[in-house]
Amino acid sequence: MTRYEEARERYAVLGSNTEQAMEELAKIRISVNCWQGDDVKGFLFRDRDLSGGIQATGNYPGAARTPQELRQDMEKAFSLIPGKHKVNLHSTYADTDEKIDLDAIEPRHYESWVQWAKEQDLGLDFNPTCFSHEKAESGYTLSSADESIRSFWVEHCRRSRRVGEYFGKELGQKCVTNIWVPDGSKDVPVDRYSPRLRLKQSLDEIFAERLDPAANLDAVESKVFGIGSESYVVGSHEFYMGYAMKNGVAVCLDAGHFHPTEVISNKISSLLLFSNEMLLHVSRPVRWDSDHVVILDDELQEIAFEVVRNGLLPRIHIGLDFFDASINRVAAWVIGTITPPALPTSRSLRPCPGRPCGRNSAAARTCPAASAGWTKSALTRNPFSKAAPDHGKEGKRYEPYSGSAFCARNVPYYRQHVPHGLG
Repeated sequence: MTRYEEARERYAVLGSNTEQAMEELAKIRISVNCWQGDDVKGFLFRDRDLSGGIQATGNYPGAARTPQELRQDMEKAFSLIPGKHKVNLHSTYADTDEKIDLDAIEPRHYESWVQWAKEQDLGLDFNPTCFSHEKAESGYTLSSADESIRSFWVEHCRRSRRVGEYFGKELGQKCVTNIWVPDGSKDVPVDRYSPRLRLKQSLDEIFAERLDPAANLDAVESKVFGIGSESYVVGSHEFYMGYAMKNGVAVCLDAGHFHPTEVISNKISSLLLFSNEMLLHVSRPVRWDSDHVVILDDELQEIAFEVVRNGLLPRIHIGLDFFDASINRVAAWVIGTITPPALPTSRSLRPCPGRPCGRNSAAARTCPAASAGWTKSALTRNPFSKAAPDHGKEGKRYEPYSGSAFCARNVPYYRQHVPHGLG
């Protein structure tokens, strides 16, 4: 009798059918965030700094520089992640040689992504990118008092929805097109009402065009505060919840977009009493919206309990939203999608080289190696302490993985921090 067969019998005594559970699990398509692979830079404006409160800290080598490199990295990650999933794109990840601005994007600028998704049996989700742009420097986009700026972002979001519908029709999977804007004020504003009135007007204009609901699901995402919008956020939770309920769009709950003592697991059942579908952005906030790589912590378990026990999986779209530039990006995708405690105990990571304890990184929380720099999410410490080549000096990326063993510890080469044998 295998260990699984023994476990299956023990669960059966408790009334749990493990085969049925795995069949249900296979139906879940996690929307994996592409922006972990290149630190949220995108490909339309590579020379622009991040803004809108978006920060990717760290300088781990090997960030993708082209759509081809990003897709290669995601293929490696998906080869280590059980099941078939989706890829979540921002509009700035267009694959085109044309010099276009965000108010000129069209479905054809994402054709290579669709072709790749078909080849890999993946779905695609989409997001307008309302940050890291010269027309977002004031801190206001869809709620801007400058009509030329507001209309620019309205047009961008309109076109983003058409791209989302294109994804859905081409791939036969509903695309979730989610709108988040960084609009807000660093200090207490004189007028809170007018920007929200303009945001409502902008959303009304964006959603005026009726798209195929089988191909595209619209969602709106709130945030309690951000860098540069500490005192006032136009798109608050109350604003978007009211707008979504009245206008039949989905609410996006991001695990890091609320007060540190506030959890989204307690909101799911309430919102789904009044809406048909919901988008979850699963992240891991550490004291604020830090977007750490997801691990199986208490809140993630509570989210899963709420969704599964109440039979809400068919109405929930699950996406990831984290970006950490201090660790191996492929490993971040893998670990963030399946989480370390979910790794198979018999086929998990190979022993850490040079460690007599023989433990692997999936058990890093109890391994003595923790004192040598391991993190709770079983990633790595400083890769340069073993003189890893500096890709930034020569403009080179590391060679694709070609060996047979992986370790999440301090191994110098780009691909060698990826878990091996997951499945």
